[in-house]
Amino acid sequence: MKVAAYCRVSTDKEDQVNSFESQQQYFREYISRQPGWELYRIYADEGVTGTSTKKRGAFNRMIQDARLHRFDLIVTKEISRFARNTLDSLAYTRELKRMGIGVFFLNDNMNTLAEDSEMLLAIKSTMAQEESRSTSARVKWGQTRRMEQGVVFGRSLLGYDVQHGKMTVNPEGAEIVRLIFHKYVHERKGASVIARELREAGYKTLTGSACWRNTVILKILRNEKYCGDLKQKKTITLDYLTHQKKYNRGEEEFIFLKDHHEPIVSRELWEEAQREIARRDLDGRSGAGHGSRYPLSGKIKCGQCGRSFVSKSRSRKDGSRYKVWRCGAAAAEGKRRMDPAGNEIGCDTGYQIRDETGMEIVRQSVGMLKLDTEAAARSITCIALEAIQASRDRSSLNAKQLKKELEQVKAKKAAMLDVFFANSIAADDMELMNAQYSRRMAELTEKIAAAEKQESQFWDTTPSEKDIRAKIMGIIHGETTPDLFYGSLLDRITAYPDRRMEVQLKLLPTKWTYALENRAASNEG
Repeated sequence: MKVAAYCRVSTDKEDQVNSFESQQQYFREYISRQPGWELYRIYADEGVTGTSTKKRGAFNRMIQDARLHRFDLIVTKEISRFARNTLDSLAYTRELKRMGIGVFFLNDNMNTLAEDSEMLLAIKSTMAQEESRSTSARVKWGQTRRMEQGVVFGRSLLGYDVQHGKMTVNPEGAEIVRLIFHKYVHERKGASVIARELREAGYKTLTGSACWRNTVILKILRNEKYCGDLKQKKTITLDYLTHQKKYNRGEEEFIFLKDHHEPIVSRELWEEAQREIARRDLDGRSGAGHGSRYPLSGKIKCGQCGRSFVSKSRSRKDGSRYKVWRCGAAAAEGKRRMDPAGNEIGCDTGYQIRDETGMEIVRQSVGMLKLDTEAAARSITCIALEAIQASRDRSSLNAKQLKKELEQVKAKKAAMLDVFFANSIAADDMELMNAQYSRRMAELTEKIAAAEKQESQFWDTTPSEKDIRAKIMGIIHGETTPDLFYGSLLDRITAYPDRRMEVQLKLLPTKWTYALENRAASNEG
């Protein structure tokens, strides 16, 4: 019988490396002592997590070889080495069992080909997963306490070197940071202009690149570390199983320490920079990019360099604000030319387009189409009603799925008690499992109540077909939210250096060409 072995260590520290080698040697000797067994291969993952199988290359190769029936049995030390995710454990052992391949866990003396193995595997896997959750919670708690004590978690940044949890000023980088703040606050230069000047002067970014972007400049200007403060937990890991990080949008409390380290710029200068950012309206909505916030976002393309147009806010004499669009390359790098390194940069499409001008040419293009508004309204109304019904169905299905999961957890809890009374697991293990099942049941009960409340509110607030049709007719005729409607029909606007603008609507071969008047070349566009 051909036998494969699987082993894993979760870190690459020296003591773990020794354990790693010892595990492999142990499996070679163990398999050689078993009559009729032949070692096929040892699959070993080093320095990877056990909570997910996605990044475990050796484990995934082992499963692929199993599907090719290259061995008959897998030997591993314990369930926590195989997988700490209950779903992974059950899914893979069931698949292997269907192929006639068993998994033998040495410490638990359990072979998954045995009749009573699945219940024990489910309980042991859940315990291993709970251990991972507890370990993750302890590590997270410890990191938070260290953050509160001033230990820095993170990498070096322009102007600061971060080593062993401490920040020290990097003189060369600090000079660039001070220059950026000076140009922005005192010289009133924009982020794109500053990026271009740094690039032309030969300054390098933290990574050694000469390519500066306005987004990098704004990120530096917003960073509180440069005035001596420390804000941590900007990114968090919500799921200990996937380990995926995301920006902290209020899910967890930030750790903020004032006057934590030596500042590079004065607090007064940093605060003035924040006021200037707000005044210029560059901060957008909580620092988010334009994305799809505006109907023309990402849809105006430069006919010379191919870059997207970017928006800027401008002020009229009466203090009101308006938006203009300009080629991203022209805004960041100026006119088309060769830089000192011999690279072609910039763009000659340097004029600005008012947002209302862009929307007007889209409206005119749509107006040239012969639309059957009644047929369009009927079609869109049907689509809207189908979407509403689909939302209702999803809401109802969500509650049903939660109720089904609740019944499954109840059944697992009852089965766990049966296994305990059969003396198959210890009392400590039973108490741990019982607490986990009870906690999950409480969570599901709460989610079911919320889902049913949402479903009830959904039915109470759903508009009638007549209301939907009236709303759609208003949009088609431009009476309500016209920009969103016309923006949804636009595929792209191509703007050329000679101020020609070519409009392409979605799913239509026809193009419309417009020419901006000379007065469009003014600052107001």
